[in-house]
Order: sequence, then structure tokens, then C-alpha cells
Amino acid sequence: MNPSDLAAAVDTSAGLLRARLGERRPRIAVLLGSGWGPFADAVTDAVTVPYAELPAFPRLAIGGHAGLLKAGRIGRQELIVLAGRKHTYETGEPDGMKGVIRTLAALGVELLVQTNAAGSLDHAMPPGTVMLVEDHINLVQRSPLVGEPGDGRFVDMGTAYDATLRLQAQAAAVAATGHALPVGVYAWVLGPQFETPAEIRMLQRLGAQAVGMSTVPETILARHAGLKVLALSLMTNMAAGLSAETLSHGHTMATAQAASERAVALLAAVVQGLEAAA
Repeated sequence: MNPSDLAAAVDTSAGLLRARLGERRPRIAVLLGSGWGPFADAVTDAVTVPYAELPAFPRLAIGGHAGLLKAGRIGRQELIVLAGRKHTYETGEPDGMKGVIRTLAALGVELLVQTNAAGSLDHAMPPGTVMLVEDHINLVQRSPLVGEPGDGRFVDMGTAYDATLRLQAQAAAVAATGHALPVGVYAWVLGPQFETPAEIRMLQRLGAQAVGMSTVPETILARHAGLKVLALSLMTNMAAGLSAETLSHGHTMATAQAASERAVALLAAVVQGLEAAA
């Protein structure tokens, strides 16, 4: 989609959503990755809009990503929940969520909470662990901002994941579970194939604790749009070479589903704990 068509699609999508939301003006959006889908079911007083009705939103073709927007409440917190994302490995382009993020910004959203399924590079974070992302490695070295005009494209990524929001998330996690979340660096790889053991050893040496095929493009887009970002990774497997298991998307989904109840409860607690920040 060329820039003028995208801008028009964003304006149309934002207008459609304002009409559907009425007086609601949520300032937090939650983007659900694999295994986090049941969080959308916890949203009350919800307005549901399929991505297909919003011209700036992508059409999805990956299991575990419903392609629905839900606006409603978690506790007293008003929010928008995005059930599904477009991955770079589907088309080779990293800007599949550009229209989504810009529509959120046009609606007045200020904070994006990202979730994903990831492979663990650290035996201290076995499958089922939720990690709080403190930084990322853009191993792919692709950007959804390529071709953007003006100096705004030179986005400072030194605070890609907001430190204050991480502190609030930790406080909510401790209150809900009695334990702080492990913190680490997320490495973005293109996929769709899984990594080799040699690649995993490289990522460990680079300082990553988790690896996955999403999140980084959306974080770049969100920072470009002025949104703050918080991100959580659900470990669904030990990365290649760190266990004897054979990796597959089916295995990832099965592990994510087994851990989803606890992860979703944690996410709900974290989102409610961010109310002051919103």
C-alpha cells in the first residue's frame, strides 16, 4: 500500500472505530501473540470488529491469530485488544502492522502492550515461563520505516521498552503471583523456519535470552508513532540444541495453550497495574 493509500486507510479505520466505540477512548492496546489469545475472552463490555472490516488492518493466515479487534474492559481498565498480527515471514515485508499501529495512534492510544511466543535460550526460563522484555536485537536488520519521509524516521530505540512500565509490570506480577518476572533480551529472527543450534549459540553470545519471529517491527512502529511499549514473551520451548525435542509450530501452539491460563491471568494483572501510566 503506497503512503497516500495507507494514510486514507488509517483515517477510514480510525473513523469506523470511533463510531463503534462511541464515548470510549482507550489509551492502552494489547497485541496478542500465539498462546495469548484467551486474553481476549476476558474482555468485558466488549465491542468486536474483525480486521477484515478495517482497511488499514492486515488479513491474517497463521494459526492462533484470530484477526479480531476487541474494545472493552479488564477490571476498570479500558483497552483495545488486538487478536493477531501479520508476521514478516508471511510476505517478506516488516510493515504488515503499520496501518494497525497508526490507527491506534490516531485513536489516542498511548501504550502498546505486546505479547509473543518465544524460544528460551536460558535453562533458568523453561517452557511456560513469562519473560519481561527489556531490550531486543533486530537480527534481521529490517525496518518497517524504510521509505518513510522526514527526520521522524530516525527513531531513538535506546528506550524501546519503557523502564517505568516495566517497574509497574513487575509490581503487578509480584502482587499477583508472589514472584518477579525474569527479565531479558528478545532476538528477532525472520523465520518461518526455526533456528539451528549454531544460530542459537550465536544468539546466546550476543546476549539474548529469548528468540522469536515477531514483536520488533511493531515496537519500531509504535515508537515512531509516539507510543510507549511493554512486552512479554511466553517461552514455549527450549531453543534448538538446548533440548532433545523436535520443534514445530504445532508443538509451539500446544505448549502455549498449556501455559495460557497462567499467562493470561498474569497479563490481566499487569494490564490493570498499568492504569496509572495510562
